Amino acid sequence: TAPNNGPGDQHSEPDSSGKRPFLVAAVFLGLLCVLLLAGIIGLSVYYNRAIKDSEDKRNILSQSCSLYKTNTTAERDQLQIRYNNLTEEKDQLQTRYNNLTTERDRLQNLLCERTCCSDGWKKFECSCYFISTEKKTWEESRQDCLERGTDLVIINSKEEQEFLFNFKKRVWIGLTDRETEETWKWVDGTPLTTE
Repeated sequence: TAPNNGPGDQHSEPDSSGKRPFLVAAVFLGLLCVLLLAGIIGLSVYYNRAIKDSEDKRNILSQSCSLYKTNTTAERDQLQIRYNNLTEEKDQLQTRYNNLTTERDRLQNLLCERTCCSDGWKKFECSCYFISTEKKTWEESRQDCLERGTDLVIINSKEEQEFLFNFKKRVWIGLTDRETEETWKWVDGTPLTTE
């Protein structure tokens, strides 16, 4: 049968209401990190476009008279100032992104430390796993999991796969080609990827 895949799963636990603020905080920090990263990327694109525009203008002006050379120098100086300002702003955003990533990881670790598994369940990272001693079909095993408020395991890492192998038992995982033959999907609908 399958594990409890993490803090968002619905299963009977003595005190799951205390985890919700940490989960909300972790999601909020994750979204904030994505927004900061998008800002950094936007600044980089803007900078590259400004430099390319500057180079194009410099090439055209070098072919004209010395009066235009003076304008080019002034424009280049302005672009250099803009470049310096954008670089400083990018560095500040990168520092904020790094700080938020560290805080997100800290909150995730704190949340994982507080994950408690019911009797008979085994903990790995932030998830709880139940290995049944009964022999059932894939469908029966999945139904048993659903009745427990969870689902068959979705393997997200090599470490998680090794954790399951260490049980030295045959177990059903949440992978199926029920919808389309030879097109494998996890029980949550995500396609199987091999990395």
